[in-house]
Amino acid sequence: MQTINKLKILNDPIYGFITIPNSMIFDLIEHKYFQRLRRISQMGLSYLVYPGAHHTRFHHAIGCMHLMQKAVNVLRFKGVAISEEEQNALYIAILLHDIGHGPFSHAMEHSIVNGVSHEHISMFFMQKLNKEFNGDLTLAIEIFRGKYKRQFMCQLISSQIDMDRADYLKRDSFYTGVAEGNINSERLITMLNVKDDQLVVENKGIYSVEKFLTARRLMYWQVYLHKTGVAAEQLLIRVLKRAKELTRQGVTLTASMPLMYFLKNDITLEHFNTEALELFSELDDYDIVSAMKAWQYEDDFVLKNLCGMIINRDLLKCKLKKKPIKKELLTKHREALIAKYNISKTEADYFVFSGEVSNQAFTEKKQRIKILHKNGKIEDIVKASDQLNIKALSKSVTKYFICYPKEKV
Repeated sequence: MQTINKLKILNDPIYGFITIPNSMIFDLIEHKYFQRLRRISQMGLSYLVYPGAHHTRFHHAIGCMHLMQKAVNVLRFKGVAISEEEQNALYIAILLHDIGHGPFSHAMEHSIVNGVSHEHISMFFMQKLNKEFNGDLTLAIEIFRGKYKRQFMCQLISSQIDMDRADYLKRDSFYTGVAEGNINSERLITMLNVKDDQLVVENKGIYSVEKFLTARRLMYWQVYLHKTGVAAEQLLIRVLKRAKELTRQGVTLTASMPLMYFLKNDITLEHFNTEALELFSELDDYDIVSAMKAWQYEDDFVLKNLCGMIINRDLLKCKLKKKPIKKELLTKHREALIAKYNISKTEADYFVFSGEVSNQAFTEKKQRIKILHKNGKIEDIVKASDQLNIKALSKSVTKYFICYPKEKV
């Protein structure tokens, strides 16, 4: 019988060759739950703004695993004890950290499931896989949940400077072509160390941290919170909400079996059972796009127009402002739409709405970024940096948006 070579090498456009470290990681990557990430967009509908942004959660997860391999090697070289079991758990935890993302990443969390975040679903997937792999994911789950006794390992998975952020900033910058987000993630990792069980950055890497934080802020305003991207995601959320509303009213819509399950049922955290998890594992971007292509020909005014706007990229006008949107402005656009198409206020609200977005490069009070000086002293990045704007980056900046139709719906 021919044996499969499980120590594969993948060619990544960001890092070059990536090696799968062992057969268990290979088996996890081959699993249908993980392969589904090939069909989940990393940046949602951002490709409507940046045409190159078609990379997937699969790309990102593999990149994170690669950076974790680098981090483990760096820390071991500096004398930090990491056992083979801990090493493997770190690889598994970072590989699976995004496995619970729904179609177009974040849109589903705000529409057809109720109070179930992608972190919750990632945990459900990891627990299910743990049963299939005879408990081999137990330590990885403990680290993923932030419960492991060695805190620096939890910080490598989720913190102000973790492998997740180190990959997605560099990767998203590459695929969008937005050079301002390009960080030197490998230099940053080379400067990592551990002091008193906390992840720290050696003072030689302080400028890399400053660049990292500045790049994160710029990527949020320029890419993740781009006004056209915001409008597109808000439209998608409303498409799914309207489809769910119509389905509950008895309207028969064309949809795949997994999507129909979530349209018909009110799925909350307590109702997210094995059946829901299995059907969620079959749900991806293709289900949503296929449904929208069909729904743009439905009789319902709201659903068909919302779908047509996304499919044909004829989106709502979106304006970002520094102050909250005045009710009078919303009323003006809403009444114009009602008068033009003779629709109800409820229907008009799908096309005229406001909201807010906020951007914070890092949280100063929560899990601070610590700089390790040569004399062993640890100092917060805000005090250690000679850049005056670093403290400013820790402040949350909120902007307010209004969306409304252009000339015609």
